[in-house]
Amino acid sequence: MQTFTAPGSPDGRVWTVQITVATIKRVQALVGVNLLDVLDSKSHLLEKLSTDPILLCDVLFVICQQQAQSANVSDEQFGQALAGDVIDHATTALLQELADFFPAAKRQVLKKALAKLRQVEEKALEIASAQLDSPELQQQLEHLLQPAKT
Repeated sequence: MQTFTAPGSPDGRVWTVQITVATIKRVQALVGVNLLDVLDSKSHLLEKLSTDPILLCDVLFVICQQQAQSANVSDEQFGQALAGDVIDHATTALLQELADFFPAAKRQVLKKALAKLRQVEEKALEIASAQLDSPELQQQLEHLLQPAKT
């Protein structure tokens, strides 16, 4: 089982992410997402869960629904606690737990896919940062901001 902490909640609640067949069925029924699709590269579910915080929140709330009900936490309150670094921690917890759900051979493939996804995300952030720091961008912005000559 994986966990993540939501320090934005009043008590800094720790949420436990546990994936079972029953969990997968509940997520599919309530959110319309088949978590087994993470093994299908055409579904792009890994990328969607990593880049769409709304989808991530919906899936996590269903997974943590029993905990939320016990703590009288609504889906809106749950979502309010998912911001900033909590999103990263929650994403990691979900994807790690999802990988651990599968038998060894599939788990190994999924963990490789997760590692590759992290590499791609890091590279994309490096490229974006380099582009923002480039003198060419500064020159283009200055050119755009110059008043039009008539």
